[in-house]
Amino acid sequence: MDLKFFKKSKSTFIFFLVFTAVGIPVFYHLVKVEDKLPIYSPADVNPKLVDASVRNKTKNHTVADFTLINQNGDTITQKDYEHKIYVADFFFTRCQTICILMASNMTELQEHFKNDEDVMFLSHSVTPVMDSIPVLKEYAERKGVVDGKWNVTTGDKKHIYELARKSYFAVLDEGNGDENDFIHTENFVLVDKERRIRGIYDGTKKEEMQKIINDIALLKEEYTK
Repeated sequence: MDLKFFKKSKSTFIFFLVFTAVGIPVFYHLVKVEDKLPIYSPADVNPKLVDASVRNKTKNHTVADFTLINQNGDTITQKDYEHKIYVADFFFTRCQTICILMASNMTELQEHFKNDEDVMFLSHSVTPVMDSIPVLKEYAERKGVVDGKWNVTTGDKKHIYELARKSYFAVLDEGNGDENDFIHTENFVLVDKERRIRGIYDGTKKEEMQKIINDIALLKEEYTK
């Protein structure tokens, strides 16, 4: 074999090894799509789900401050969810349709994250006049709600409806929260530790619960980097 050919082949082989060791990881890093949840602003969502007053906002959306009353008669605010990931929904205790499935699925999520102090749950009654504290307490006990983990809440109707339309993008109709207004939505909303919306799901579908579980895992990874 020609010595020059051997040396050239050897040099080519060494170059190939170096390229493989260095070039491929760099290439992978360049083309890899970061596995990260989106951060939703009003402009990113179906306009029918967003109050007209915030519909064109393109960034920096966060869930507004709230004051609610839970199943134990305790006042619940953003302070109770500070530095927490949580799933929010809207329900009413007398609902015999979608709320039954939603409560079952939220209970499943609660069970999955029962030992995870980073994750909580928040349900808002859309019929707060009827869903008094004793009614919520009975409902919470029946559904297996864990105090301190899952707050089932009532409060001022206008306040709750404004949260649904301006903060959580959870409702497909318009209204002003008066006595004739009524919202009914199957949406579960995932909120991160910065009060930002990171996912919207169909709370009546069992397969969506696994997606929420997976997405919460992704969120938790963000906070460990």
